[in-house]
Amino acid sequence: MSVLGTGMKTLRPSTLIRAVRTAITPRQPQYEVRNTLHERQQADDALRRSLEGLESVVEQRTVALRRLSARLLRVQDDERRRIARELHDGLGQYLIAAKINLDMHARSEGDGGAFLREARQLIEHAICDTRTLSHLLHPPLLDEAGFISAARWYVEGFGKRSGIAATLNIPEEPQRLPAGVETALFRILQEALTNVYRHSCSRSVEVRLTSDPTFVALAIQDRGKGMSQDAVQRFRKNGATGVGLAGMRERVKEFGGTLHLESSPAGTVLTAMIPVHRAEKQKPQPARPTASTAVSCQA
Repeated sequence: MSVLGTGMKTLRPSTLIRAVRTAITPRQPQYEVRNTLHERQQADDALRRSLEGLESVVEQRTVALRRLSARLLRVQDDERRRIARELHDGLGQYLIAAKINLDMHARSEGDGGAFLREARQLIEHAICDTRTLSHLLHPPLLDEAGFISAARWYVEGFGKRSGIAATLNIPEEPQRLPAGVETALFRILQEALTNVYRHSCSRSVEVRLTSDPTFVALAIQDRGKGMSQDAVQRFRKNGATGVGLAGMRERVKEFGGTLHLESSPAGTVLTAMIPVHRAEKQKPQPARPTASTAVSCQA
């Protein structure tokens, strides 16, 4: 159909192109903004996906490290138990046999002389030290009678060895806890009292154990010089205050528990809280006195 027949003026292509460009030019900034927003949205989506992937990787690595840490602690406890057994059943028995031979020789030869008496005393000290080391590595009471009996023995021995007045407050009718929880509590008690002796300058320390159907809490409170607030804040933020506290925190985390630290110039309180379901608790088992649990020398 002819353009002239319609009464419309014919437009040349160049004129049409200029008209379109003239119409588009005012909207060009809008198109640029739209394109920029679209590109930014794509970049944000890509960044978000990358962050989600990194967070997933970090979480997986954290879980793996925590499992590895828990396994290392269990291996360490098993190794302590094995070494304690070797000391008691191996070296300890040889020393006892040597002492028996010396005693028999002394009875057959009368007094035996000063050198024989000194040899007997040295072997007695060696037997005592071997037994003490064996029990400190892994007290038989922990397996045979549970944490309460082992804590009584350890706190009493700590007070005598260190000269620090140590008291233990426990429930009137304590129940046996799962073996792993009892081991964790005992290791925390050992490390905490060691820290009291090394760093607190305290003349007394109190150990408290409380429990209910869902939680067991072990608190160690000294009345020493306390810790710096910077160290306390670092511990609360990331646990970076030393290997001992880090190990204790990992032990309670293995069971879904928490480790709390409060400190002031009046002293320090360390509290380990571990969730324990009543159905998981073992029935109380009476202590069974054996040759391995009787410690004649001060542990």
